[in-house]
Amino acid sequence: MAEVVEVLARRGGSATFGDLRAVVSARSIRAALAADQIQRVAKGVYALPEAPLALTAARSHGGVISHLSAAQHWGMKVITPPSLPHVTLPPGRLRRSRGRSCVLHWAEVPCRGDVTTPVRTVLDCVRTLPLAEALAVSDSALHEGLVDPCDLFDSAAALRGPHRRRIQQVVGLADGRAESVLESALRAILIEAGIDGFIPQIAVREDQFSARLDLGHPILKIGLEADGFEHHGGRTALVRDCRRHVNLSIRGWLVLRFSWEDVMYDREWVIAAARRAVGLPALSKRLLHAA
Repeated sequence: MAEVVEVLARRGGSATFGDLRAVVSARSIRAALAADQIQRVAKGVYALPEAPLALTAARSHGGVISHLSAAQHWGMKVITPPSLPHVTLPPGRLRRSRGRSCVLHWAEVPCRGDVTTPVRTVLDCVRTLPLAEALAVSDSALHEGLVDPCDLFDSAAALRGPHRRRIQQVVGLADGRAESVLESALRAILIEAGIDGFIPQIAVREDQFSARLDLGHPILKIGLEADGFEHHGGRTALVRDCRRHVNLSIRGWLVLRFSWEDVMYDREWVIAAARRAVGLPALSKRLLHAA
């Protein structure tokens, strides 16, 4: 029985009966199953109880990990982790009734092993997600060097189908300078509101002072900061941040700071504040004064 567990562990936690039978006996497989050391997750597919959910789901249906699940596999940052694994099957393949719960897609996709390639993963996420989440994945893929910008752009240009234009537009907006999903989400809000001129991770340098802003408008000298939960790590970090803010202010920069809650749950207020800062007509003065 131990050898069955070892074989599954080497294969990522799951395998087909045929793969197992190539190295262990059917009797050993049945014994491991009876002892609850392994599970049958679909007809002819076995897994360890602690096997990775996405990989097990993909193998239980005879598909590959894709979309947000593939993004997580490759180390791309996501705003909202998927509640169920995403799996892509070849066109025409039927869903296995006893396979693990997952979100199924059907397409011919390029893969590396049991996962869609990083470029295909980004394109799938861009195709199916709202702009903020799509930018978070694509920005992260570029920032981490998981995809080549030219490869991503060329792959988007080669696409055909009803979503082709949107995918190309979003890929064109992707920027590897972005350093967090919250920053990407904030930039998406500005793009959708038609507020232009903000550059990711703009550098401010003067005399002995140097700082970077999550998003900066170099002409208007307006900076936008997306502050996550971990922004202040203690008293020392707070003092350093206060000095940074003062140094930016005395050099003529107006800095607006938005929390996770602002960006994720109150986008209209963020838009109203940004519009007022850059001198555009406010969507609603009431939105600003209500905060």
